[in-house]
Formats: sequence, structure tokens, C-alpha cells
Amino acid sequence: MTIGVVLLIVLCNMSSFRASKVLISLYALELGASQFYIGIMIAMYSLLPALLAVHAGKVSDRLGVRLPMLIGSLGVGVGLLVPGLWPSVPALYVSAALIGVSHMFYNLSAQNLVGSLGGPGEHTRNFSNYALAMSIGSSMGPLAAGFSIDHLGHVTSYLCFAALPLIPVAIMASTRNVGLGPRKKTEEEKAVMSTSLLANPVLRGTLIGGAVATTGQDLFQFYMPIYCHDAGLSASAIGVVLAMSGIAAFVVRIWLPALVKRWGSDTVFTMSLYISACSFLLVPLFTSALALAMVSLVLGLSMGCAQPVTLMLIFSRAPEGRSGEALGVRVTINQVTHIVVPLIFGSLGSMFGITPVFVLNSLILSGGGWLNRGHASRPKEVTGDQ
Repeated sequence: MTIGVVLLIVLCNMSSFRASKVLISLYALELGASQFYIGIMIAMYSLLPALLAVHAGKVSDRLGVRLPMLIGSLGVGVGLLVPGLWPSVPALYVSAALIGVSHMFYNLSAQNLVGSLGGPGEHTRNFSNYALAMSIGSSMGPLAAGFSIDHLGHVTSYLCFAALPLIPVAIMASTRNVGLGPRKKTEEEKAVMSTSLLANPVLRGTLIGGAVATTGQDLFQFYMPIYCHDAGLSASAIGVVLAMSGIAAFVVRIWLPALVKRWGSDTVFTMSLYISACSFLLVPLFTSALALAMVSLVLGLSMGCAQPVTLMLIFSRAPEGRSGEALGVRVTINQVTHIVVPLIFGSLGSMFGITPVFVLNSLILSGGGWLNRGHASRPKEVTGDQ
């Protein structure tokens, strides 16, 4: 399988995944759900991934990447199909849980597959293209979802997007040579407590900072539609606002290697958190689509830097031979954060309105930048293997 085909799979699944987050927020509001219950729906995306992330990695190692990617893509499609066939609030909970766990199984294997394609010198280019495909999907999904809701309605939009993951399903079902195959066990692996990685203060700060950045991105994807809806914007306008973030992330990732070379990974990461924090403070000051789109653009530029740089830093700071374990800890921390934070923010939004949600998220992002502040010193080289 070529990298181009893999990127097509990534584009289809990421577009569906991001579209589902716009659909669930706006459809829940349409059905009369409060912000607290929307917060629970958001948390459902991460509940099963938090419990199964390590197991999903083991399944990918044992069975190869083809079957998890096939089942994961199919699960995303079924998750989108549920609200279309069963239009109700309970269906949204089921949909969120199914899409979340299916996307996690698919995504872990997709990252392994991208890393297996080509030689060591091609890894940087492949992962850069992977990040760009993710950015395009992050733009196309919300944009298409917004226009679809306005012209077709929520239920029909769910049914339409449920068909998109069928493209990856067809590709995976018809392809046999998919890169990584099943791993043959050679000897019993020694168990090492993953929590010991957190004893390293530098790595711990990076893991927490990465979780903070991911939380900020997720809260933006869920609460910006709610804020825009309260401001009286149409679903199409909301889709444009969210798409600006994905477009900005695409642009900044083209220039990311040059930024890291010039300023260093730590400086880029820390500044991205601080800029994101300032941008969240600006959101409650505006209600026009144009102004909010500009704020979304700045957020996309900063958040677009934070996610790839986090992976670079974790790879470089993990103990020898334990980079995969460190990434597993990252996934677990991120998913647990995804569960706890939306519940807290949903309760906060129900009691005090949406503005405190953006303010508190700004403070959290600033705290993540403060944790990583001491390491932003000199540029670090990024090797081809990263």
C-alpha cells in the first residue's frame, strides 16, 4: 500500500470524525440537551479509549494493522449511522462512544502503518504528510457538516457522513499487502510500570503539556459551535469558523520543520500554548462570524504546532527503548483528561454560561506553557526517524 492510499484513508476518516463533533453538539442543542449533558456526550468519545488504548496497541502488534484499521473505519461509519436511524439524545451517547473507540483503534494502527512505509529518511516526510492530511480532514469535516445541516438537516447529515468511512473499509477489505503484519513473539517481555516514566520531571511536563494542548483543541471543537449558536450564527457559518482552524493548522505544519530548526521544539511548544491561551480569552469578546473566524485562525496556527511538536519531544525524552511506552502513557493521560474536563466544563457552562469555559481553558493552557517554560532554550535537531 502506498503512502497516497494511506493518506486517502486518513482524510476520509478524519473528515468523518471531525464532522461528528459538530453534528453531535448542534443536534444535541436542537433536541434540547443542556451543556452538562453535552459535556457527558463529549466525555463518551474518550471513555472507552481511556480503558482500551494499551490493549489496542497490543492488538495492532499481534494481528497487524489491517484488521484494526478495517474494523475501526467500519465502527466510525456505524457510529454515524446510529443517530440517523434512531434520532434521539440516547442515540447521541451511543454514537459518541462507538465513534471514539473505533477511531482510536483505527488511528493507532494508521500511525504504525505510516511509520512502516519507506526507509528511515522518509519517516519525517511521511509523518508530515500524515499531519497535513489530518489538517485537511479537520477543515473539510466541520465545513461540510455545517452546510449539510443547513441544507439537509441533522438526521440526513448523519446518514451522509456515515457513508464516507466506507471508502477506507473498501480499500482495506480489497488490499492484502498493508505494510505491518502480525508480530511474532520471540520471548516473554518484561513488564515495567509505566508510571515510572512520570518520575522524569522533564518528560512529565511534556506529557502534561501535551494533554493540555489536546484538551484545548477538543474543547474548542465542541464549545465553539455552542458559543456560535448562542451568538445566532447559522450552521454554515459555524462550519466556516471551525474550518479556519483546520486550514491554519495545515499551513503552519508546512513550515513547522523550519520553525523547530530556528527556535527549537520547546520554544515552539511553549509559545503555542501561550498564544492559544490568549486566543481563548478573545472568543467571548466577539459575536460576528468574521471575527470568530480570525480567532479560530490564530488558534489553528498555535494548536497546529503543539500536537506534532509534542510527539517529537516525547520521542526525544523517553528512556532508551521506551518511546512506545511513553506514547502509550500520553494516550492514556489525554483520554482521561478528555473524560474529566468536559464533565467539569459542562457543569460550569450550565451554571455560569459559556464565557467561563473559555476563560478557564485559557488558564489551563497557560499552566501547560508554564510547566514547559524551563526547557525552551536551544534548538534541537529532528532526525529522520522522528
